[in-house]
Amino acid sequence: MAATPGQPDLPTNRKTFIPLENNPEVFSHLVHHLGVAPTLGFYDVYSLDSPDLLAIIPRPAYAVIFICPAAVYFKARKVENDVMKAYEGSGEAEPVIWFRQTIRHACGLIGCLHAVSNGGAKAYIQPGSDLDKFLKEAVPLKQAERAQLLYDSKPIETAHASAAQKGDTEPPPGNEENGFHFITFVKGEDGHLWELNGGMKGPVDRGVLEDGEDALSEKALNLGVRTFLGEDVMGDEDYGFSLVALAPKLDN
Repeated sequence: MAATPGQPDLPTNRKTFIPLENNPEVFSHLVHHLGVAPTLGFYDVYSLDSPDLLAIIPRPAYAVIFICPAAVYFKARKVENDVMKAYEGSGEAEPVIWFRQTIRHACGLIGCLHAVSNGGAKAYIQPGSDLDKFLKEAVPLKQAERAQLLYDSKPIETAHASAAQKGDTEPPPGNEENGFHFITFVKGEDGHLWELNGGMKGPVDRGVLEDGEDALSEKALNLGVRTFLGEDVMGDEDYGFSLVALAPKLDN
């Protein structure tokens, strides 16, 4: 099977996870298991255009994860991905940390890691937690070594397995094809909106966000999520997609 952006063409003998249900409770369970404080969590975003529905989401939204069918991602990003150079950044000076996906069906895991490991969300990672220890090891590494660290991480595999059993539907078998892709948009340390997907060749800078503009702001949506929703991508098809936001808990 040819690779499409967002789902690497991985050998069949590679490690395979059970796909995560697209559910903010599942995502929150995963990151809390890894050591993110319970005062941060994921929320369904029910509309990109209704001020009333957007007002339900606590702010700031540190990240959003856009989940769409493979056909949509392929139409929107294949040309760009084909001409990208492989990312070789590492270290504390990088505005974001990015993970290449080498585990089959780990799109949801990678999306959640990108959301909580960057920008303002990092402040919620509890010192000494599994995620804190993992990131301290991962930050100095180049992308290949970082991907291997993730591949070999037992705490992350355990947290993912626990989250995969949550949700409202029976987890699908690991050998089934996963037709959806998880794209994370975060506001990086540099104030830019970054698109992070483990199936591309690296992180993509989508532009500057001003002070007070978070990952769910109008400008961020225009630079990120809405680029998947134009007529040139969607055409006349009624593709389904969903969006979750990472933000402080309402009951803080």
